[in-house]
Parts: sequence; C-alpha cells; structure tokens
Amino acid sequence: MDLETVSAEEFGQSLAGVGINILTRDVAGLAGFMTAVFGLSAHRVSADFAILRHGDALIQVHADATYGAHPLHGLLPEAGLRGAGIQIYLFGIDPDTAAMRAEAAGGIVLEPPADKPHGLREATILAPEGQAFSPAVPKAGA
Repeated sequence: MDLETVSAEEFGQSLAGVGINILTRDVAGLAGFMTAVFGLSAHRVSADFAILRHGDALIQVHADATYGAHPLHGLLPEAGLRGAGIQIYLFGIDPDTAAMRAEAAGGIVLEPPADKPHGLREATILAPEGQAFSPAVPKAGA
C-alpha cells in the first residue's frame, strides 16, 4: 500500500490490531518532531493529518479540528501540556540518540536514558505539546 496515495477508505479498512491516533494542535510540527527525534517516516503530512511509520506499526496524527464532531474534542485542553496518562513506547529506537536529539527538536527529556529492571534501556521524552514517548532497546548484556 502506498501511504502517499492510498484513499482514506482503503487506508482505514487496512488497519488491524492496535491503532494509535494522536490529536495535536500542529500536525506538521508533531510529525517533524517524531521524524527528527525518533527517525520515524512521515507520510501524507498536511495541516489536518499525517501517517507515521515505525517498522510495521502505523501512527496517525490528526489536527484537533478534524475531531470537531467527536466527543473527545470537548476534552482537549485549550492550553498547556497534553498526553498525561499515556506513554507510547517506540521499541528498537536508541534512547540515548533520541534524548540527544530531543531538546534541539523542542522536546523535553523527562526521564533520561537508563537501564531498567525489566531488561530495557529507555527514556521518556515529551513532545512540545506534552505527549510522552519512550524509545527503548534491550539493555546491554540482557
């Protein structure tokens, strides 16, 4: 499937498993952050929508306005950080490299890279709007 030309209907019907959809004030900004910090590929980036690919996983990014008729729209904060209560893991992405890139891309390293007891080396990085991403790889010697 060509992510640049697939119709919305065909794309929607192709989705399976668990889907991640992130609402944002700035689609291009968040897509740019995710490509610059985590190395994801971005497709169909517009003011309203983008598709990001991490391996076989697809993440959709929608502008707030596209959710105007959805009940979630009324829960979005007018200002301040977003994303509290959800942490999106990006397995296979080096947390040390991502943390070094994060601040230059407008993010905040909330939790610096560290080896965790569950066998991963990970960090927690906030995007400029506050969405929490955790790049993670198996820790050395695991």
